[in-house]
Amino acid sequence: MEISAKQVKELRDKTGAGMMDCKKALQSSGGDEQKALNWLREKGISKAQKRTDREASEGVIGSYVHMNGKIGVLVEINCETDFVAKSDKFQEFAKNVSMQIAATSPVCIGPEDLPAELVEQEKEVYANQARGEGKPEDVVEKIVQGRLKKYYKEVCLLEQPFIKDDSLRIQDLINELTAVLGEKMSIRRFVRMQVGEATE
Repeated sequence: MEISAKQVKELRDKTGAGMMDCKKALQSSGGDEQKALNWLREKGISKAQKRTDREASEGVIGSYVHMNGKIGVLVEINCETDFVAKSDKFQEFAKNVSMQIAATSPVCIGPEDLPAELVEQEKEVYANQARGEGKPEDVVEKIVQGRLKKYYKEVCLLEQPFIKDDSLRIQDLINELTAVLGEKMSIRRFVRMQVGEATE
């Protein structure tokens, strides 16, 4: 089918991807913009995976203080070069991640950062809940996995839906930015402080 220059430009403005990539994405998805976005996202993931062996030792400390001064966040986000760290897109990403942490209060960065015993406890609770609901044993494991995924979305920053667009996870944003900027990037650590909260 014929893809118009306007469609290509709109997709490019939304994704920052190259014109030819946008055209290919639209052609392969029959002109459906959402499918084209997914196509580019998948392409971004494959590009991101190729870069996982590179070292991300540059970056920025992103920060956000909620307007009432009661919640503050610092987050270290790494990339490969100082040039990319200073780019507007990278700086904006750091700000967005800081706001995400302030709003959602994640426990850790990714599922692998959760203690194994905590995950096992959660699985046991979900299994007992499912059995208590009278679910047959052969579907209990599926229910456990589904509820565990939901739990990850609540407590793991990378799995959380982005507060400005809940069709994207934070990991999806990293994959897209990696594809656009051409460098490996990662969220290394964060701290969230709230006035009056209990300390360890």
